[in-house]
Amino acid sequence: MIQSYKQKPLLQDTYHTIIIGSGMGGLATAAILAKEGQRVLVLERHYTAGGFTHVFKRKGYEWDVGIHYIGEVQRENSMLKKLFDYVSDGELKWADMGDVYDRVIIGNKQYDFVKGVKNFKAKMISYFPEEEQAINTYIDLVFKAVKTSKNYYISKAISPFWNTIFGKYLKKPFHKYSDKTTYDVLSSLTKNEELIKVLTGQYGDYGLPPKESSFSMHASVARHYFDGGNFPIGGSSQIVKTIDPVIESAGGTILVSAEVNNVIIEKNKAIGVKMKDGKEFLAKNIVSSAGIITTYNKILPESILKKHQLNKQLQKVKPSVAHVSLYIGLEGSPEELQIPKTNYWIYPENGDHDTCVKNYLEDLSKPFPVVYMSFPCAKDPDWSNRYPGKSSIDIITLVPYETFEKWSDTSWKKRGDDYETIKENIAQRLLNELYKQLPQVEGKIACYELSTPLTTQHFVNYQKGEVYGLAHGPSRFRQTFLKPRTPIKNFYLTGQDIVTAGVGGALFSGALTSMAIIGENVLKKI
Repeated sequence: MIQSYKQKPLLQDTYHTIIIGSGMGGLATAAILAKEGQRVLVLERHYTAGGFTHVFKRKGYEWDVGIHYIGEVQRENSMLKKLFDYVSDGELKWADMGDVYDRVIIGNKQYDFVKGVKNFKAKMISYFPEEEQAINTYIDLVFKAVKTSKNYYISKAISPFWNTIFGKYLKKPFHKYSDKTTYDVLSSLTKNEELIKVLTGQYGDYGLPPKESSFSMHASVARHYFDGGNFPIGGSSQIVKTIDPVIESAGGTILVSAEVNNVIIEKNKAIGVKMKDGKEFLAKNIVSSAGIITTYNKILPESILKKHQLNKQLQKVKPSVAHVSLYIGLEGSPEELQIPKTNYWIYPENGDHDTCVKNYLEDLSKPFPVVYMSFPCAKDPDWSNRYPGKSSIDIITLVPYETFEKWSDTSWKKRGDDYETIKENIAQRLLNELYKQLPQVEGKIACYELSTPLTTQHFVNYQKGEVYGLAHGPSRFRQTFLKPRTPIKNFYLTGQDIVTAGVGGALFSGALTSMAIIGENVLKKI
């Protein structure tokens, strides 16, 4: 049972490990440690657990805030599927999205990303017959780059002693790909800018356009979806629901509305946490799943930052992109409204991704550089049991944090008319994009609500409302401090910042952090 801190829950006096934040990284770390017999306390400042895997409900609808589709879980022997099964005791179930998981729409042309590597290859070649060699080479490179990542991530979890001996050897093959931008690699294979634009049509999944993103990040996302996309049956709230009993079975607890003020450190050793109301909880290990920027700036004592020069580390990384998300509720079932399962990625006709982003950031009235549409009601076979005769749509686009920064000291839902006007303007522009793609839904909308970077900041505690933690440029993968161990004894990090963007990366971070804490390879058990 997830408990609320406000209701004076019944808690143990001591825990083996305390985890700050209940996003995917925190939950996975907690579940894996629970399976090792540890009693774990997970502290979540929000009133609902799950981080970007939580859902919210309004006016008789529900929306998933961060999970739009997951790859790899339909392959029984994939590491991701095994990890999800391990942390949920096999209770988390997935629905396949069908043959076309992503549709890239550029102007009036559309390009389907189809399930299965052979099919994907054939489909791309049918669109670009003269680029067959480039397409084949590209797919080979994606697999090669992904293959090198396993040892790179393992190097983050091994002890400092072994890292000095083997670290360089484990990381070197990975850096061959991670040091290059996605555009560097693709433009060396083809001069066809339209093909490059299509192949990088999922860049919104990691937030940086091709000339800025690391090819390793691009490759891991492309490979992740080659076998298709999936959605949790029952919606993404099932993730917390299925992991909670695993944590509880070892005497652990997830506490919501439980805001941590700071980590308690004595003689450079983490021994507990102090809550906002002054109460203290003690444990042998403390793990932060709050993101490295939030962890360093908000919950570690100033003296510790200075001692280990942790603020210098933060100067070497930057936050990822901020976004707005339009949550739409519609009257009519997904079948009646002919709502697709396929995600739509919509791009302006002219210009490459980087130019479109640059033009938009200079003038927000220019076309959106990317509009992503997700249709959870159609992806989830259980949706109509919960919400008969209703549908839901999420639409996302990039918006700089600075657009809303001047309202950052106002409260959620009370930010004033000017703020609401900007929101409404963006919402209407996004609705127009929706009607272009699905004209049949016009007139069927019962309600809509737009979240801004300030909403993300409020609920997920990311400093600039960023959605993917740290930006995934080439330099990010050279930062040796992005790993579970910190210079503070018994204080660890988990979450997407120590691996890569998204739920899959955060899930894998749970395995790495657990390995660092217990000092053995938990992946062997999984």
